[in-house]
Amino acid sequence: MARITRRRPPTDELLPLTDVLAEIGITRATWYRWRNRGYGPEVKRLPNGHLRVRRSALDAFLNELETA
Repeated sequence: MARITRRRPPTDELLPLTDVLAEIGITRATWYRWRNRGYGPEVKRLPNGHLRVRRSALDAFLNELETA
């Protein structure tokens, strides 16, 4: 009998930069200004050059913003 496997969404997914910018509510220019100053969530660069942010890193950054 064939076994059906279902994919589960990753618990700590990698979000594309466009989704992160929309969630934070900033422009791409602001993002890169923040990045140059060492501010913002930790970013992972993929081999193709695209940037991704882990959901947990984004949530931690947003919590930090709320407490500041």
